[in-house]
Amino acid sequence: MIHSINPFDETRLATFDEHDDAAIDATLTRARAAQRDWRRTTLAQRQDVLRRLAGALRADKAEYAALITAEMGKPITEAIAEVEKCAINCDFYANEAERLLAPEVVASNATHSKVVFDPLGTVLAVMPWNYPFWQVMRFAAPAILAGNTAVLKHANNVPQCALALAKVFDRADAPQGLFATLLVNSSRVERLIADDRIAAVTFTGSTPVGRTIASQAGAALKKQVLELGGSDPFVVLADADIDLAARTAVKARFHNAGQSCISAKRFIVEAPVADAFVEAFLAHTRALNVGDPRDASVDVGPMARDNLRVDLDKQVRDSVAAGARLLAGGAPRTGKGYFYAPTVLDHVTPDMPAGRDETFGPAAAIIRCKDADEAIRIANDTVFGLGAALWTGDLTRADAYARELEAGAVFINGTVASDPRLPFGGVKQSGYGRELGSYGLKEFTNIKSVWTGPARQA
Repeated sequence: MIHSINPFDETRLATFDEHDDAAIDATLTRARAAQRDWRRTTLAQRQDVLRRLAGALRADKAEYAALITAEMGKPITEAIAEVEKCAINCDFYANEAERLLAPEVVASNATHSKVVFDPLGTVLAVMPWNYPFWQVMRFAAPAILAGNTAVLKHANNVPQCALALAKVFDRADAPQGLFATLLVNSSRVERLIADDRIAAVTFTGSTPVGRTIASQAGAALKKQVLELGGSDPFVVLADADIDLAARTAVKARFHNAGQSCISAKRFIVEAPVADAFVEAFLAHTRALNVGDPRDASVDVGPMARDNLRVDLDKQVRDSVAAGARLLAGGAPRTGKGYFYAPTVLDHVTPDMPAGRDETFGPAAAIIRCKDADEAIRIANDTVFGLGAALWTGDLTRADAYARELEAGAVFINGTVASDPRLPFGGVKQSGYGRELGSYGLKEFTNIKSVWTGPARQA
């Protein structure tokens, strides 16, 4: 059985039976048959479907946002923005399709060659709960534009979101089999990956599970894209705008209750401005409104599951025991709901859990450093490499440091975010491959060379 639990009041919203073997077999057969037809559609036909998807998302935005809030506790304003971002993503790929999928011509005197981008087939998407619509649609829009079909195995704490995504495709009058949702437990994923009707796999989630997915896909010799964990640094140099950096840092850490791979987690601050940054960071943290995520004035809702809260609390307590200074929060909130008080730890060192591990919740770790070079060294001293933020008033220096930061994305004087126009993904144990942009579109294509010699003369 798969259960949907409201993390705000801990009530059970719905219960679903898993799809059985017969339902799985029928879904995969439909997806493969649909892909054989879909790959032959014109680009204009695919663009039309993407535009209808954008329209369907916007038409029922309030319904989908309320579902996100109910199932995983995201504040309603953030949930509305998530659905809108999915629509923007569909718009982007519809509007840019000709440019992104144009053949690359390679000419010479005697021959004519080109590189074309053909679909791979049906792609299995194993997706997480923290952005239950966005994580799916940021993969699905480019994948289907390229001519693939998609089968979704979503996180089991957001089954209603998983089913609603399939409904979006129905409401957009998409071809049957273009996108399908399977409600199955994680133990069934290996069989799905091994199935000959699945051509490739995309996974977003934790690094340990990513290793398992990678080994299973590798054994089946299937292409995979992995977007895994992160411990993103937020580097503040002495010449930065400190109040703006601190205000942005609080949003970067506590958005979605800190439950994001690209949330800023380690705030690495040069010593001359560390006290001022901490003071401003604390002030903005204390101003956060924690409460019912259905209330549009709320900034931070509950965490999605109680076990996540337990794990975060242990990381905080162990860091304090190791010498970190607790400035705010540091404990679960009493009463119903999986709330954890927005937490600030100062004088964290890289060997503490808060400075070393991924903290997936509302807890910020402030690490003080002597200078910019040490800041970059500490930022890179991690097994992860998803995103990084760098704050400085010297843009020439910022560009040089951005090249030194070991991350898939560096945001200068801003907070790391995914953007349909830019490739998204990580290095080291944050995974490999890219989503979004032109690079993400081509991940699930056969990059095919077509060589043409001179025509035979009559």
